[in-house]
Amino acid sequence: MADDPNAGRPQEERSPVGPIDPLVVPRFAGPATFARLPRREDVHACDVAILGIPFDSGVTYRPGARFGPQAVRSASRLLRSYHPALDVKPFAEQQVVDAGDIACNPFDIAEAIAQIEAGAEEALDTASALLSIGGDHTIALPLLRVMHRRHGPVALVHFDAHLDTWDTYFGAAYTHGTPFRRAWEEGLLLEDEATHVGIRGPLFSPDDLVDDARFGFEIVTAMDVLDEGRAAVAERVRSRLGDAPVYVSIDIDVLDPAFAPGTGTPEAGGLTSRELLGILRGFAGIRLVGADIVEVAPPYDHAEVTAVAASHAAYELLALFTTKA
Repeated sequence: MADDPNAGRPQEERSPVGPIDPLVVPRFAGPATFARLPRREDVHACDVAILGIPFDSGVTYRPGARFGPQAVRSASRLLRSYHPALDVKPFAEQQVVDAGDIACNPFDIAEAIAQIEAGAEEALDTASALLSIGGDHTIALPLLRVMHRRHGPVALVHFDAHLDTWDTYFGAAYTHGTPFRRAWEEGLLLEDEATHVGIRGPLFSPDDLVDDARFGFEIVTAMDVLDEGRAAVAERVRSRLGDAPVYVSIDIDVLDPAFAPGTGTPEAGGLTSRELLGILRGFAGIRLVGADIVEVAPPYDHAEVTAVAASHAAYELLALFTTKA
């Protein structure tokens, strides 16, 4: 990467350093950063830091999401600079950087959670917002702790096939199926401003829904998306957000396995990639303060189908950061 072209210029005269021009350097060449963006150390300051979190010791079925960040970065080479649907340029209207990966202990979940929390806090010392790429859904809890310290309780929009508000798995309180129950218990979420989108499939017990309702979540099922349409669902979710700080968490298994086979706990009957991207576009103008995309497991992917979907979801989130209130 060349030296920062803004070095030595007054802050008000600085302009974002974007990805390498694909008309000069082919997309299959250049740095292995997200969208071939500059690394954090290559620029003076940044608005959004993309942070890899290669941790999957909290999974309950198929492992492999530790390889998600590098797969999503690879697929992101195809992204372009202009978002025509929202009429924004996510890499020109804000400084986006790749902040690398957090080194997580693969054997000790408690230590890994502490490392993720510390790493995210450090990244936000020099960035206004984080877009984190996992890794399994366990990582959402330490990220929400950091968001809470910066913004207070946040409104949550959670895209997933599963509720992730269970209490324990095999006696373990910290897994990819428990982060939002722990977040509610710790007071990290705004009451009655959290929504699950894309929920489907069997549950362990009817009590799962009783607990989830007690935590103040609204559920928009995958069938609701089919019946109501993406625009209506986006508006339904927005009506709960108001002007609150919003955190968006996307488990890639919200997509049907036809669109995201590379994940650890696939469920039939999910959203299409088009539905997910469309709902995200319907959030333009919300007060987005952070986001994550998790559960991309490349060992079960083929033709990079899942990684491509995740990279485009990341692009939609970057576009939302430019439109936030």
